[in-house]
Amino acid sequence: MAPPASKRPPRARRNKKRRATASAKPWSGRFAEPVDELVKRFTASVSFDRRLAPYDIDGSLAHARMLAARGIIARSDLDAIERGLAKVRREIESGTFEWSLEAEDVHLNIERRLTALVGEAGKRLHTARSRNDQVATDIRLWLRAEIDAIDRQLATLERALIDQAGRHAAVVMPGFTHLQVAQPVTFGHHLLAYFEMFERDRDRLADCRRRLNRLPLGAAALAGTTFPIDRARVARELGFDGVCENSLDAVSDRDFAIEFCACASLAMVHLSRLAEELVLWASPRFGFVHLPDRFCTGSSIMPQKRNPDVPELVRGKSGRVFGHLVALLTLMKAQPLAYNKDNQEDKEPLFDAVDTLKDSLAVFADLVAGLEPLPQAMREATLQGFSTATDLADYLVRKGVPFRDAHEAVARAVREAEASGRDLSALPLKALQRHAPQVGRDVYRFLTPEGSVASRNHIGGTAPAQVRAAVRRARARLGAKRKA
Repeated sequence: MAPPASKRPPRARRNKKRRATASAKPWSGRFAEPVDELVKRFTASVSFDRRLAPYDIDGSLAHARMLAARGIIARSDLDAIERGLAKVRREIESGTFEWSLEAEDVHLNIERRLTALVGEAGKRLHTARSRNDQVATDIRLWLRAEIDAIDRQLATLERALIDQAGRHAAVVMPGFTHLQVAQPVTFGHHLLAYFEMFERDRDRLADCRRRLNRLPLGAAALAGTTFPIDRARVARELGFDGVCENSLDAVSDRDFAIEFCACASLAMVHLSRLAEELVLWASPRFGFVHLPDRFCTGSSIMPQKRNPDVPELVRGKSGRVFGHLVALLTLMKAQPLAYNKDNQEDKEPLFDAVDTLKDSLAVFADLVAGLEPLPQAMREATLQGFSTATDLADYLVRKGVPFRDAHEAVARAVREAEASGRDLSALPLKALQRHAPQVGRDVYRFLTPEGSVASRNHIGGTAPAQVRAAVRRARARLGAKRKA
């Protein structure tokens, strides 16, 4: 029997209660009124954390299997959960899954759909876990997969560098210090410097991956759980090397995200340095390389332009990744233990850092593979700035002249060559002997760019034979890492 009208709550209150029930949160029993619509939008993360969905499902399946193995849920519940999550996965992959702002995040969206599909069994999935350890697990699973993908991209870029270095091991070009012509090197040797940088990036990422590959699941909200769970089983199923051994740290740690962004920042530094050189080399003032047309754009007003937009954009995007590193450091710097809502802000910077690095690596691998060096322009540039002056000094040292005296004698010879508008290799023998009587006719083979690079015939040196040997070692390193 309905209560008398005088005893009924006002219509507005009844409607409010109905709305609260219709959009009830899994925690809404604690509150007397529903969440404000603006707060829903402000606090929801489903618009960006939905990319974690495959890993959320993987983690949930491993968790459910462990619960069943430990007798915490029935085998029939596990069967229903596995069947329901398989359907949820298919819906997400096909794009038919209906994401809901009401469900806040990827975890509750999936759980709500699972419960709609399989009923009570879906409600039992969250036994012995919290969204705190759930999201920490999901993001580690996701980042681990992304690091593996980035490693493969770095290897592809390295192969492009190695291939170019092997083809152009003997193409001379000026090496620079202070952006002034310093000594001759080869194009192959120069490119292999970037191979070394990207190898360090791969090593750092592998180290980062090793540290992040620990399972947080089982820490629950912050203090563990009263259920007899088997964390080691879940870790094995999900491919983790072990478990996070402190529940407070497990749910609140984001070191792995910060460390990744630091690794990504260094990789972007290296891409940006190469980008800067490509911009310079492709300009008419240098003319060292030709960039493929597909990586350039034109001007809306100047018909002759070939703008190196791709390397310029990569150079600019480096600052974007650096900013994400600073954002995550700032996010974590004053957080008390354990989980805080602040940590929701870890995802967008991390996601964008990954996306930016992957996009930059993908476009650069193709760009480097398509580079066309212009050897004549490179060689002509080595004849500017007296790049073989050190070779002349070394020659005099081998003749018994102390290096400081040889340095002074060569400096005087450079002044004379500069005044006459000639390179050192073009000075007559008598002119060189006025500054250093020890000079003989054999000096000229050391004063050409080719002679200069050939004389540096040691590991790490510029001699074409050494560059080719470095290419072979680089290929072997790539092969060894691929097998590992």
